[in-house]
Amino acid sequence: MKMENKLKKYALISLTDKSGVKELATALINCGYSLVSTGNTAKVIQDSGMECLEISSLTGFPEILGGRVKTLNPKVFGGILARRDNTRDIEELLEHGIDLIDVVAVNLYDFSGASQKEDATVADLVEKIDIGGVSLIRGAAKNHKFVSILTSPIQYPEFIERLSNNNLDEEYRQYLAVEGFKVTAAYDSMISQVLEEKITGENTILSIFEPERRVLRYGENPHQKGYFFGDFSEYFEQLIGKELSYNNILDLSAATELVWELEEFGCAIIKHSNPCGVAVKKSIFESFNAALSSDPVSAFGGIVVFNGQVDEITALKLNEIFLELVVAPSFTEEAIEILSKKKQRRVLLQKKRANNPFIIRNAAGGYLVQENDSYSGEIESAINVSKVPVQPERLDLCKFAWTVCKNVKSNAIVLVKDGQTIGIGAGQVSRVDSVKIAITKAKEFGFDISGAIAASDAFFPFEDGINLLAEAGVTEIVQPGGSVRDTEGIEAADRHNISMIFTKIRHFKH
Repeated sequence: MKMENKLKKYALISLTDKSGVKELATALINCGYSLVSTGNTAKVIQDSGMECLEISSLTGFPEILGGRVKTLNPKVFGGILARRDNTRDIEELLEHGIDLIDVVAVNLYDFSGASQKEDATVADLVEKIDIGGVSLIRGAAKNHKFVSILTSPIQYPEFIERLSNNNLDEEYRQYLAVEGFKVTAAYDSMISQVLEEKITGENTILSIFEPERRVLRYGENPHQKGYFFGDFSEYFEQLIGKELSYNNILDLSAATELVWELEEFGCAIIKHSNPCGVAVKKSIFESFNAALSSDPVSAFGGIVVFNGQVDEITALKLNEIFLELVVAPSFTEEAIEILSKKKQRRVLLQKKRANNPFIIRNAAGGYLVQENDSYSGEIESAINVSKVPVQPERLDLCKFAWTVCKNVKSNAIVLVKDGQTIGIGAGQVSRVDSVKIAITKAKEFGFDISGAIAASDAFFPFEDGINLLAEAGVTEIVQPGGSVRDTEGIEAADRHNISMIFTKIRHFKH
């Protein structure tokens, strides 16, 4: 008989998230494992009618320091880390009365949840830093040749099936080990980043602490692999349609950022991360009609996002055009029934605003990181620079134009009138080209530009763009100012008898 056969075989279970623990415990017992666990987890298993040894009975040492020290004991880590094919390791286990622990199921204290509480202090956060759980994961993952490490209830069904079929092979344990190391890496990254910001107010650590990965059908193009890291379901619930693509999520992010800044009954239609139609009217139905009329050609195959409830009449109108995605904070039952008739379309319920604090992009040799562009209030503090001042009753429309412009790729020019966009020029290398495109779009779809407001995300380097807007009928221009030729631009506005305000803030979006 091999020496290790003289040792008892344990599975250690210590869980914050106890989903599926009864099924897991049952399967382990049926396959000959004895169970050992920490306080609350042990109680759940015992209350289910199964035998489970509390950790203190295994170690001969009680939990101390208010539960801070539970599993940090040689009888635990010796049983996990012993190499089963190393004679000396097994002899030491027998000498010290230590049994084998072949399965470890652990998930960690919810530090993420604690960190999201606005009033959380450093002391509060420190108490949510898991020590023993991280050590158990690392120990079991290190010794994956012999030990299976489970870190999420999602893993239980496959593990139980493999366990029942005696198929816990080394390749599978290697996979579980990698998943375990990903959990601890993400956990440590989260702690270091949150505490640094809390203690010093700085953000010098680049870390994307999202251990869960969603494999997408493909990336931006079919030959590219695509993934989503994070918890999409925390913010959105998909009600209808097939799986989202990389491009869907990219456009969805751009659309929701914009629509959350709009007034009530706002609607935005997005194509390739750029708005092609935006409106705020007296109802969701009117707003969609207006946004669609802004550029019905570009809207085809786009994404529509609302900040209010989609009703039956709006759903019927939505079904008249091919749209990739419809998103809103709520839908009537009738609307869902109507929208479900279009099988190729996805419909998402937005649960809450996804407000990421940083924008991260890869760059040559590393990453570029910046704060999200959440600055607001520029219109309220803007200054009139032309002889003709902007009338107070027009400031809300100026704000609408400025908000849309902020969410258009640079160089950005936006024309608005009567609560909707009528022309958008986006992503051009020349600002005057964006002006020409916005004017052309407005004329193409039959809009009268007379009395429209124009917004520019950055200053006009020359007066040519201002001249074109004035000649087309624009009566107010919103721009940051800051050009060495600002005086020329102001003189051009005065020459055309139009109003111009400077916000002193630019909104490049590359």
